[in-house]
Amino acid sequence: MRIYTRKGDKGETSLISGKRVPKNDLRVEAYGTCDEANSFIGLALSFLDQEELPEKEAFSEQMHRVQTILFHVGAELATPNDKEVAWKLKQAHIDELEETMDAWDKNLEMLRNFILPSGHSASSALHTARTIARRAERTAIALNEQEEVNPLVISYLNRLSDFLFVAARYINQALKGTEIPLKADI
Repeated sequence: MRIYTRKGDKGETSLISGKRVPKNDLRVEAYGTCDEANSFIGLALSFLDQEELPEKEAFSEQMHRVQTILFHVGAELATPNDKEVAWKLKQAHIDELEETMDAWDKNLEMLRNFILPSGHSASSALHTARTIARRAERTAIALNEQEEVNPLVISYLNRLSDFLFVAARYINQALKGTEIPLKADI
């Protein structure tokens, strides 16, 4: 099977339903941004390949689960409202992010001020994924102004960015990465 179809050469793509839309359609932008965040999570995990991370297998499994759910969130965003989706986001997916954040956060040094994205390469990649998740959230909100988006998708993307922030801090602390505090006097 060939990867290329040449069908997008004129600036259109197909949604899951087969409907053709411009590649700059908000729906395409929303699911494409989820894909971008997902790629940066994968990049972060690749930086951990050679590291001795406590509970590395559990951390990787959790991140792979998040990647899978985020892929499905993208598929939900790629499906017009008049079509049924095979997989639908549930409140339990959001709850899972919160439970994991709480477990990681209780062992992290308390934040006393804002921090700059920095430290271990994996942490920096997770911070990048976090900002991309925020953009996906903003795009989903804009799409929701045009046509209804599952409100759980917006909530999930919001929580995902928080989750990625805590994951970045978790990695930095576990691998002795440096968190650089924001300086007020520059």
